[in-house]
Amino acid sequence: MSLDSLKSRIPDYAKDLKLNLGSVIGNSDLPAQQLWGTVLATAIASRSPIVLRELEPEAKANLSPEAYQAAKSAAAIMAMNNVFYRTRHLLSDHEYGTLRAGLRMNVIGNPGVEKVDFELWSFAVSAINGCGMCLDSHEQVLRKAGVERETVQEAFKIASVVQAVGVTLDAEAVLAE
Repeated sequence: MSLDSLKSRIPDYAKDLKLNLGSVIGNSDLPAQQLWGTVLATAIASRSPIVLRELEPEAKANLSPEAYQAAKSAAAIMAMNNVFYRTRHLLSDHEYGTLRAGLRMNVIGNPGVEKVDFELWSFAVSAINGCGMCLDSHEQVLRKAGVERETVQEAFKIASVVQAVGVTLDAEAVLAE
């Protein structure tokens, strides 16, 4: 189970995805913890069992136990937040925006890793889940902390490729049945 194994499963018609997967993970300028936390969080957010099974062992091997748990926490909390805040934003009745959320989000305040790393992972998951409010919020925190646009873009490049690989391989699995 590895990046190479995952790449070998990508069909010829999706050769660009194979090349991009190798590039965004294999040639990333991100520090290892940011890279592999982003990979793990987006693999979870992709909802693809194939992608998660293939990438999780390598992510786990490259992350501290705390970072491994934090990346999973980012995927979990953003699965909730992205639905909640995207819905609140999309509703025509803006009064919902004035109501108390009443949802626990303690992990955001104490993720167990550097806040920048957790914010980057949360941003990447939000890219997959398509929550504009969350994307803007996390991007602003990252930029205020001094994170360069290129780093932020790396996160959403990883998210886009991981998501596309998951969609492609899951479709192939269904078609093979």
